[in-house]
Amino acid sequence: MRKIAIGAALLLTMNLQAQNFETATQAISNMGVGWNLGNTLDAHNGQRMTDVVKSETTWGQPVTQRSLMEMLRQAGFGAVRVPVTWYPHMDSNGRVDAQWMKRVREVVDYVVGSGLYCILNVHHDTGADSDTHQSWLKANGTTYEQQRSRYEGLWKQIAEEFRDYDQHLLFESYNEMLDRYNSWCFASYASPARYVAADAADAYQAINNYAQSFVDVVRATGGNNAQRNLVVNTYGACSGAGTWNAHLKEPLQQMKLPADNVKGHLAFQVHSYPNVRNLASMRTEMADMFSALKTHLADKGAPVIIGEWGTANDGENDYVVRRQNVLNFADYFVSQAKAYGFATFWWMGISDGSSRSIPVFTQPDLAQAILQAWYGSDYKPVLPTVDDYDMTYTVNYTGQWQELNLCNFEFSLSDYKAIRLELGQLPKSGCLSIKVYGESDGKEQYSNLPQALSTTLTLNRSTLGSKVRRITLQYGQTANYSIEVKGATLIKTDGTEVATAVTPFWGCTIDVHATKKATGIDFVAAPDQEKSINASGDDNVYNLSGQRVATPLHPGVYISRGRKFVVR
Repeated sequence: MRKIAIGAALLLTMNLQAQNFETATQAISNMGVGWNLGNTLDAHNGQRMTDVVKSETTWGQPVTQRSLMEMLRQAGFGAVRVPVTWYPHMDSNGRVDAQWMKRVREVVDYVVGSGLYCILNVHHDTGADSDTHQSWLKANGTTYEQQRSRYEGLWKQIAEEFRDYDQHLLFESYNEMLDRYNSWCFASYASPARYVAADAADAYQAINNYAQSFVDVVRATGGNNAQRNLVVNTYGACSGAGTWNAHLKEPLQQMKLPADNVKGHLAFQVHSYPNVRNLASMRTEMADMFSALKTHLADKGAPVIIGEWGTANDGENDYVVRRQNVLNFADYFVSQAKAYGFATFWWMGISDGSSRSIPVFTQPDLAQAILQAWYGSDYKPVLPTVDDYDMTYTVNYTGQWQELNLCNFEFSLSDYKAIRLELGQLPKSGCLSIKVYGESDGKEQYSNLPQALSTTLTLNRSTLGSKVRRITLQYGQTANYSIEVKGATLIKTDGTEVATAVTPFWGCTIDVHATKKATGIDFVAAPDQEKSINASGDDNVYNLSGQRVATPLHPGVYISRGRKFVVR
């Protein structure tokens, strides 16, 4: 009943506010920090897809649940960007499948219904694919004229579907649209000449044409879309970062603010993934970028959203290899963006794979760094992790040579020496093996899994080379088979251990079973108790990590007045 009441109150608030939308600048300020629901509704395989669940999970992410959004909201995030790839769900006439549109709407409802802002976009319909069936939107004048009707028709369908949503929903025109050369950094960079002025000018003009079409089509659908905040991206979502080429700032300089019949309801978007090996160099590059974003975009009359940001990873997983640099980078980046009045949306990793279906944070220290950079160092976010749960994964293999990720990031064998796999049941003899992908193709290590609940495999440097790219649990038979996996742990050369995320690689699926660990609970809060717990202002509420919670909306165990209680 309590959740229904909250939902009804939110819908009422949404309807009341719909007549007077906040400006884009106000929305960005109110968003705080955001997160990307990546590799989910944007996942695709190059083919037409009618199975909604298969489409959503094709890149290894679980089916999205509202509880994930509630966890993000309680932690302190204020917005979620929902990337969506549409082409697999469009017929030859450009009509979007009704079931796909319904699922997109469900996920948007999870976001806004949890009190978060939502940015909905057109995602991998752009990109570097040479297959124009997939990346059918390219930044050149010829493609714009060829695809204009389909592009405008797609946005007409999206806008009409979400016309009545309030100011918490923003539309984003397109993702990272590239020229006919698939150039990153600036238009025509991937050409043989490394720059062709006429081609670059054509690409920038096409971007501005797409942006104007987007604004015109959405506004024409009326209703709340007449004043909805709309987001347009630069060429390639390029940020202008760096000084190594004279053309790097062109995507910002050539981006125009579309004409609009309402004032103050447009925003620009860019993406940023700097190298963080050297923090001093990173700060210099980012300082230049933030200044350029203000000069060349914000000063044109619209605020800036950094719709994706993270680290370059540069052949290694920065969070694993140089975590303190990543944390320092997050603190610097968000602090600078806040000072400039820009919004930030982290790309994905803080809750990833099966962790999303529990839900928990997979990188809680990074989430905390992002949140504290926005709210202040004394802010203590609620950050549930897998350590709060007893975990079991049921892995379902439906064909030969299917593989489960035990580790899907690259690392150096000078840092790690072994991996340990824990099972919930004895494996069938001779059907499973641990497969380790070495530094290059052909450098691999296999180990047949013994009939034991725990197996530790020492990584063989002479076989693998200097690096490991991935470690999987491979199934070698043709009949369907399921096995319970409790988890995998990498063992460093100094003996310390790092738990890894268990996720599908290809062909298999995972069912996650998470049981909250026993906590010695004293009582279960009834709805009326739940509402009055923090009513006096003196009775602070804490989670089990000792972090103060303003309002315990998220289901879980809390402490108040020295007693534990459960919020359902």
